[in-house]
Amino acid sequence: MRAIVLSGGPTHDFATTSGCLAEVLDEVGLDVEVYDDIEAGVAALGRDRVGGDGPAATRLLVVNLLRWTMRVPARYADRAAELGYSPSEQVRAGVRAHLDRGGGLLGMHTASICFDDWPEWGAILGGAWNWDRSHHPPAGPMSVRVSRPDHPLVSGLDGFSLHDECYGFLDLQPDVAGLIESEHSGTAHPLLWAREYRGGRVVYDALGHDESAYQVPEHREIVRRAARWAARLEPARRSPR
Repeated sequence: MRAIVLSGGPTHDFATTSGCLAEVLDEVGLDVEVYDDIEAGVAALGRDRVGGDGPAATRLLVVNLLRWTMRVPARYADRAAELGYSPSEQVRAGVRAHLDRGGGLLGMHTASICFDDWPEWGAILGGAWNWDRSHHPPAGPMSVRVSRPDHPLVSGLDGFSLHDECYGFLDLQPDVAGLIESEHSGTAHPLLWAREYRGGRVVYDALGHDESAYQVPEHREIVRRAARWAARLEPARRSPR
């Protein structure tokens, strides 16, 4: 069983965090392929790669990207020609087809900022960055609370602290129910949710700014559980706290 990780973009060390994700996905039994080329990575979703024991079906698409048109905000406009990105029709259709086949999708951290000229992306992920109001404090120490302790992604886990960015004031879909949350600017913001879209399962985890976020045991366990849930894998018999 295979996971494809789409990786890359400015202002974050995606090579390192995608490496961390590959380690976590390997822990849950997924064969990981990391792509910096979005078109090639999504095209690979529809192909079964023949490995040593036969075809490896793609069970999970992980989006660990910061790729958008860069038309807004103005401070990025001078980089738009070089780094701006709009997903092609092939990418959009490929993501839809993956979900229609029952494939899972795990969006990490900056995934909510991606693909700003594709409105359906926010509907798929469950939330989208709004440059007029979404923001976060500088990366630093933050405390996270478990807000839905009955959900399998967080059941039995306690609140925790880590060094990260607390994304807030996103445009959320009506069905989004946060599983963990943290507060800034006087408001508690959902940082993790799980839902279904088309025929697939989707998880968004707003944490994961840098390598340190993947070394926090509670967060690493959340990512493991999110991958299992989205990919419809059997849960581990015993998950470390």
